[in-house]
Amino acid sequence: MLKNKPSHLQEKVAVLPDTPGVYIYFNSEGQVIYVGKAKNLKRRVASYFNREHEVVRTRLLVRAIHDMDYIVVPTEQDALNLENSLIKEYQPRYNVLLKDDKSYPWICITGEHYPRVFLTYNYKKDGSKYYGPYTNQSVARAVLRLIDDLYPIRTCRHIITPEYIEKGKGRLCLEYHMKRCLGCCTGLISVDEYLTYIDRVRQILRGETQELMGFLRDEMTQLSIELRFEEAQVIKEKYQLIERYNAKSVIVSQTIQDIDVFGLEDDDNSVYINYMHVRRGVVVSSVTLQYKRRLEESQAQLLAYALSEISKRFSVDYKDVIVPIVPEVEMPNVNFIIPQRGDKKKLLDVSTRNARQRKIDTLKQMEKKNPEQRLERTLERMKIDFRLVELPRHIECFDNSNIQGTNPVSACVVFRNAKPSKRDYRHFIIKTVDGPNDFASMKEVITRRYTRLLQENEELPQLIVVDGGKGQISAAVEALDELGLRGKIAIIGIAERLEEIYFPGDSVPLYIDKNSESLKVIQHLRDEAHRFGITHHRNRRSKGQVVSALDSIKGVGEKTRTTLLRHFKSLKRIHNASLDDLTAVIGPAKAHIIYDALHALELNP
Repeated sequence: MLKNKPSHLQEKVAVLPDTPGVYIYFNSEGQVIYVGKAKNLKRRVASYFNREHEVVRTRLLVRAIHDMDYIVVPTEQDALNLENSLIKEYQPRYNVLLKDDKSYPWICITGEHYPRVFLTYNYKKDGSKYYGPYTNQSVARAVLRLIDDLYPIRTCRHIITPEYIEKGKGRLCLEYHMKRCLGCCTGLISVDEYLTYIDRVRQILRGETQELMGFLRDEMTQLSIELRFEEAQVIKEKYQLIERYNAKSVIVSQTIQDIDVFGLEDDDNSVYINYMHVRRGVVVSSVTLQYKRRLEESQAQLLAYALSEISKRFSVDYKDVIVPIVPEVEMPNVNFIIPQRGDKKKLLDVSTRNARQRKIDTLKQMEKKNPEQRLERTLERMKIDFRLVELPRHIECFDNSNIQGTNPVSACVVFRNAKPSKRDYRHFIIKTVDGPNDFASMKEVITRRYTRLLQENEELPQLIVVDGGKGQISAAVEALDELGLRGKIAIIGIAERLEEIYFPGDSVPLYIDKNSESLKVIQHLRDEAHRFGITHHRNRRSKGQVVSALDSIKGVGEKTRTTLLRHFKSLKRIHNASLDDLTAVIGPAKAHIIYDALHALELNP
């Protein structure tokens, strides 16, 4: 494919170095259409032009490349960071899209002479210290209320400097008289004393509440020894406030101190990556990023993007990082941990649940705006999973029911747009099969069902699902072949034990993710067919057990059977009734016939 490209592009690709770097693709109009990173520039760029790509979008990208440029960097991590910056700058058409339009609250401690503490959505590099982000505004406000109850931190926006105090510009406000501020604007509290409060606020925001409680406990004890009980009571109230706050905190581990955690949830088109920073076993910050795939970006590649984004955005220096998979980047001095059990696995599970919840919330919002979107997404997923040529808007599922070969029946349930269409459900009584032969029963029912649809010129389904494995699906395929429908209707089988999906002619089953929407629809189909079939089979069996003996007696009609059952309530009571009892209900002639017939059969209900 490279030979079809302009000569200047061929020359650039031919002399690419075997070093880490970033490559930039341009279209014929000079627009940046893709930015990528590589551990080995020469090998990575060549991979675009030396093979045919399965993903259509990748083929379109390669077709659009007219020129390229590259930047060499020392390490793969540097390449990742540069790639991240260039993607944000150019917003290339074919690059992964970071959808992060949701802003998160932070708690800011300013760098002023008398620092302020407040909630903000604007993260700035202005010398202030920011804590967070908090995914829930109510949690951030709860932390601020705790700080407000514990320490008299000023809330005014005056720029208080030593010169401001010396000139006497400050005025004691209502906050001072309510003892919620100690008069910073007039210098009634020294900077050193005020900064002591700020240090304790920092401890709370860093999650070091146990240390702060220990400090307060020691202070309370000392005041008690000195008989300063009123002051000790004030400290005790502060201690109890922090204790109550700890009880409500998200404590995820008692054994792990400081660690970073990345959880991941994939829904094919997008990947949701949650980041949690854990300090002293408590989640002190959390944020979830959504990456929308443009090409065939792997989870490992998108996780690498998230690591770079979080590091830059929140000035995070990684040391120990819990991840579900190894990211596609080498980071010196960073220890990536993929836990299998224990507290670290629990941390990863918490982060993964956060990512999954963000996915659920996003999908719900999308469905609210466009109710048909979920249906289309589900059908598209089924089309891919089950190798279909069109969306399966009409699906039919078959299930056989019999007990020890008695009363064999089959059920056909119909789903339209992934929902049951109960008016289209059908029962079949097996007619040509003797004994419990599931395969032959399946062939008979498929033949009867689609022979009738063809005769009546009715709509055929896009997909047939049979409840069973290779045997059942082979029988169904044989029936479709005989009807000439083999290439017109797709067919799959679902085996109940491990939820394997079987395809015609393929002995190796497909295992779909248990959380997949495709599998949920197929399971619903199978369960509905099973319920519908079992109910019909039970009704036939019960009816047979109750009236079959009376049905076989010549000269006894429906009216006589109904009269007897209404009077005696059961076949057993009819059998045990005396001739006189029967005569009193239906007369002597029929009483003799029924009495003799039931006892001749030696019925044993």
